[in-house]
Amino acid sequence: MAWLESGGIDQTFVATYSDHVEYQNPYREYRQTVLILAHSQVESGNFTGASVEQREEGGLAVPSVPLGPRPMVKPLLGNVDAPDYENALACVRCGLCLSVCPTYTTEHTEVQSPRGRVALIRAVDEGRLSLASPGFKEHMYHCLDCRACQTICPSGVKVGELVLAARSEIDRREPMPWLERLLKRLILQWVLLRPERVELATLPLLWYQKLGLQRLVRASGLLRKLPRGLSRLRVMEDLLPELPERPLRAELAEVTPARDGRRYRVGFFLGCVMNVVYAEASRATVNVLTENGCEVVTPKSQRCCGAPHAAEGDSRTLRELAKHNVDLFESWQLDYVVADCAACAAQTKEYAHLLRDEPAYRERAVAFSRKVRDISELLAEIPFKPPEGGVPIRVTYHEACHLCHAQGVRRQPRMVINRIPGVELVEMKESDWCCGSAGIYNITHPERAKQILDRKVANIAATDADAVLTGNPGCLLQLAAGVRQAGLKTKVLHPTQVLDAAYRAERKKREEKGP
Repeated sequence: MAWLESGGIDQTFVATYSDHVEYQNPYREYRQTVLILAHSQVESGNFTGASVEQREEGGLAVPSVPLGPRPMVKPLLGNVDAPDYENALACVRCGLCLSVCPTYTTEHTEVQSPRGRVALIRAVDEGRLSLASPGFKEHMYHCLDCRACQTICPSGVKVGELVLAARSEIDRREPMPWLERLLKRLILQWVLLRPERVELATLPLLWYQKLGLQRLVRASGLLRKLPRGLSRLRVMEDLLPELPERPLRAELAEVTPARDGRRYRVGFFLGCVMNVVYAEASRATVNVLTENGCEVVTPKSQRCCGAPHAAEGDSRTLRELAKHNVDLFESWQLDYVVADCAACAAQTKEYAHLLRDEPAYRERAVAFSRKVRDISELLAEIPFKPPEGGVPIRVTYHEACHLCHAQGVRRQPRMVINRIPGVELVEMKESDWCCGSAGIYNITHPERAKQILDRKVANIAATDADAVLTGNPGCLLQLAAGVRQAGLKTKVLHPTQVLDAAYRAERKKREEKGP
């Protein structure tokens, strides 16, 4: 048996991933059998080892590995937004998370691993490390929050949630450089607070394209000559796709009727980026919903889901947004709330937990979150009507982290894709690995994000697919930039765009036949 010795936090020895994990294809029912053999000394001094064979489906909510008595400490970070100390204690440092963590597999250092981050958070909570310690903030923001570690963790440690909570504590307690504070407030607490401000902020980018400046800048290679300090501008420009002339919010009616009789009344949570960047994809989503008997309500005054605020530790603004959206969608008396942005669906599903200590919102937030579905999840549930029209195309599928890991939605997108006539789905290697987008990670950590993206693009190229499908705008942006830079002709599309094309082909065929 091969053994790996970890460094840094403690002397933990774990068997290799292949020795101890029977990992069946994640696109079927996700199941894993984990045999942990860890020789470790947890700080309590009473835990000397564990041998646990366990079968799980989709992750565990509570620890299942005996930890021994709790350390005799009271967590220093005890407010409602602080990291869950009990959950941090569940980490036995078995090392399974190392095999799926993008930062660990690029850096191969313990502090860049999920268990390394948990150890840092726990050290702060126990007073062994200061929140202001050099490097603590840096390491919390090195995490992509892809949550692949949560999917594989046999002890149910919610590393991504712990990291986001730690960022919230940093934002709340620690001083920040004035420029960084100003930019965060401008973007998080002004621009992203209302959809019309997001639309206004994208107008200069639209003019940049319409006036031909983008074509000129890219042809000149000017951005490649920028000094290293301004390299992020180049990254941002590389990511910029062709923008729609008008945001979808301005074109959609607040209520779009179902095509052939209403079966459901569905609220459409139109994401900020989907609205101003991928209007065509979200329009396809609305078409697909109406084709399947859904009356679609798109409230004009809905606000950002709060995912960017959660990622940046702004829990106060996040709560304001959550309360507004709960109030708004509740007033429409809906059967479901659907999103075609994986990040929006994941974040709105978490409103119930976010508002758990708000008496006026606790039960209402639970009711709201229970109605939230990703578009593929809803189509599989109702179920959707398979189109009669065909789309002859070879596709592969990239699983957005906020969909497969945060929500556990894996089977449904593939089921939808496979039922579109003419579509050939070719599975890619590491389909559930992060693409490196991770919100704005590709801007804040461009070099590491590029390493992660290159690995993903190589896997896409190996499928020889005409298009790669994915259900998150950050992934759409990142993958489109990646395939373009690699010189691939692969299109990057949202799954609803292919399904909508099949419905349009069906309608065209009927029109040609006549009455």
